[in-house]
Amino acid sequence: MSFGGQTPTIIVLKEGTDTSQGKGQILSNINACLAVQATIKSTLGPYGGDLLMVDANGRQTITNDGATVMKLLDIVHPAARILVDIARSQDAEVGDGTTSVVVLAGEILKEVREHVEQGLSSQVIIKGLRRASDMAVNKINEIAVSTQEGSRRETLCKLAATAMTSKLIKRNSDFFTQMVVDAVLSLDQGDLNEKLIGIKKIPGGSLTDSLFVNGVAFKKTFSYAGFEQQPKSFDKPKIVCLNVELELKAEKDNAEVRVEQVSEYQAIVDAEWQIIFKKLEAIYETGAKVVLSKLPIGDLATQYFADRDLFCAGRVAGEDMERVVQATGATIQSTCSDIKSEHLGACDRFDERQIGGERFNFFEGCSEAKTCTLVLRGGAEQFIAEVERSLHDAIMIVKRAIRHTAIVGGGGACEMEISAYLHRFADKNIPHKQQAVIKSFAKALEIIPRQLCDNAGFDATDILNKLRVDHRKGSTWAGVDFTNEGVTDMMEMFVWEPSLVKINAIQAATEATCLILSVDETIMNEESAQPQAPGKALPPGAAQRALRGRGRGLPRR
Repeated sequence: MSFGGQTPTIIVLKEGTDTSQGKGQILSNINACLAVQATIKSTLGPYGGDLLMVDANGRQTITNDGATVMKLLDIVHPAARILVDIARSQDAEVGDGTTSVVVLAGEILKEVREHVEQGLSSQVIIKGLRRASDMAVNKINEIAVSTQEGSRRETLCKLAATAMTSKLIKRNSDFFTQMVVDAVLSLDQGDLNEKLIGIKKIPGGSLTDSLFVNGVAFKKTFSYAGFEQQPKSFDKPKIVCLNVELELKAEKDNAEVRVEQVSEYQAIVDAEWQIIFKKLEAIYETGAKVVLSKLPIGDLATQYFADRDLFCAGRVAGEDMERVVQATGATIQSTCSDIKSEHLGACDRFDERQIGGERFNFFEGCSEAKTCTLVLRGGAEQFIAEVERSLHDAIMIVKRAIRHTAIVGGGGACEMEISAYLHRFADKNIPHKQQAVIKSFAKALEIIPRQLCDNAGFDATDILNKLRVDHRKGSTWAGVDFTNEGVTDMMEMFVWEPSLVKINAIQAATEATCLILSVDETIMNEESAQPQAPGKALPPGAAQRALRGRGRGLPRR
């Protein structure tokens, strides 16, 4: 409908809403992602640096773990947050390669930016990237080497050592490699639940003072009077695990009782004592020497057990109790009246030991052991926290390698081989627009060996030229040699990675890139105070409106 030949203006969005769209929006999103990539790419590889990150509360974190860095970065740009998601997905699915996936996604965006600027449809670019990704994954599956069953432990050690080369603990990788492989092999091989690997951090000592406990170790719980009289070590003890509170409750806590004579009051008090003594006697008669409970064990029960040479610990953390159950074969009981022998757990040795400034309870030599504990030592809390993150990556790599036996060479060898393959394929088989997109994807893969060289202080251009020549001649596993600053065979150097790491990284990076390229319009609500791109100023009055909005209890975006 027209009014006097003019179409009326229809306002759909709220006043103050900021919109931007088109090619400029896509380029803005790409630039935001490149800013994130520039922050994290210096941490890649064995000679990558660490980032010192300080949050709003002044808490410090020193790390080069990609997932941790991305989680701690306070990224406000909506498109750049997608890189945080792919780092988390890589960490959850594989456990390693979190930095690689962000660097790779950023480089793919950088390479296709030129096509966007020239006006090539983003849908054509997306189609080409997906095709290149599928070809890359197929190539990895084709060249991957299947490890032999006989040398399983040796292979797992090599994979764990490769995962540690870029971490703080690389100097002690031989020590921690054995620890990580022992830890994963101690789990139930059916589900390989890495959460059953307990990690305890105790400041003090050196890295090599760290312990592997084939069983359970946890910090001494809160104790009452009588605890010091209890024995602190047993050989082959029976263990009972409870979810029962063993404390004497005063009558005023539970009910109001009216009495007329002192004898009636005394009968009530005696009844309460009888209730707890019956529980304690029932536990003692089971023959158990170690009593653990998720709930408090009071001073009366503590003294009762001490008089009978039993050890008890109350308020045991839920995850520690679960690992004790897995290790000793015990069953958690919610009552003391019907505890049978099959409900008890057992281990070869229980004792309480001093480690650093803490006392720990150790359950070792467990027959049912489907769990273990790593006790980490080190000079500073931040250092031990980074060691824990490093071991998590190695544990996840070993866990995946047990189920997926295919491996590829590290050090940029796999990426260079795929890059060379895609270049050859695009030249021969793809004559139209997608050829340029696939070649851009192939060039983007070279960022991994290039950044490895840059972070190590090598001449990246010279080494990449050598790698291109070697891969053209058929040297599938030629990669960056960090020892002699050159090129060498990664398989012979035992720089191995599970093929799953590479496949997941390429797929996640491609998905993120396609998602970012498909967004050509952003609509930001009035109360949102987030800029569209790093360094871009907010519209006049937007910050004030955002602050007013939050004051009224409106959602913060």
